[in-house]
Amino acid sequence: MIPGLRTRHALFAAAIAGLLCSNSQAQAPKPDLGPAPQFAGITTWLNSPPLTMAALRGHVVLVDFWAYSCINCLRTLPFLIRWQNQYKARGLQIVGVHDPEFKFEHDPHNVQAAIDRFGINYPVAMDNDMATWNAFHNEYWPTEYLIDRTGRIVYKHVGEGKYDETENAIRKLLDAGPAMGAEPGTDLSKIGSPEIYFGLDRVEDLASPEAPRAGVHSYSAPSALKLNRFALVGAWNISAEHATLARGSGEILLHCRSGKVFMVASSAAPVTLSVTVDGKKQPDVTVRESRLYTLFDSTDYAEHLVKLNVPTAGFEAFTFTFG
Repeated sequence: MIPGLRTRHALFAAAIAGLLCSNSQAQAPKPDLGPAPQFAGITTWLNSPPLTMAALRGHVVLVDFWAYSCINCLRTLPFLIRWQNQYKARGLQIVGVHDPEFKFEHDPHNVQAAIDRFGINYPVAMDNDMATWNAFHNEYWPTEYLIDRTGRIVYKHVGEGKYDETENAIRKLLDAGPAMGAEPGTDLSKIGSPEIYFGLDRVEDLASPEAPRAGVHSYSAPSALKLNRFALVGAWNISAEHATLARGSGEILLHCRSGKVFMVASSAAPVTLSVTVDGKKQPDVTVRESRLYTLFDSTDYAEHLVKLNVPTAGFEAFTFTFG
């Protein structure tokens, strides 16, 4: 884990607070937060030739720090894409700064595939060494910074929500007319589970009787699975970032409170997971490339017991996230 880098765990509460505090009144940009740092240490530019803050002077710039496996970031993307389409002609330029949480997010082919999958239509800067992240003193995914036409940061928003406030700040800087009404986002107040990690660097919620440790070891299910805990069953190799099924078949069990369950996962060869929720069969999920997958999609925000059957070795699990 990069020193000083906070996990998305902390964003869980921040995102809820952001949604609950949203209002539909006109919002002025916040006080001057200083000159915008330059884009630093960018390894690859996607959707654009290299950009500089100097070249963007005269535009209103929204810098979005994101990662393509982050569910909080992905739920923000439709708003960013709409704003780029709606306000580009008036002088808005959105720049996505992609900061990886996992090693597979360093790969430009993976990031480009995500850009194509989600229809991102603005420049994306790959900040693999977190140099731009650090220049902005950023702490969370996602965070948006608004920069006025003179190159100064005048607004910052952490997490999901407050889309009306952010859009009205954009409109004020662009002199685009009266304020917009509230635009709803995901109501995170219904979710009762935080992000859950599999890797040794951040594993806290493993309920298997066997303690998590490096290397290949056999894990089993507990007699009872408490809320917001998970269990591994079978021979798993737990490394810093993820748990890999080492041989044969295996299972992952989860007790959560949410209507939607996602997993960041990967597999060198396609593997099809069998998913049951509260004993009811759900659509199979085939894991191929390294990204976020939807395991369960409902409006039932109650406690659920999720079971994943993993048929073959090589499957890698990174996190559970919820929506």
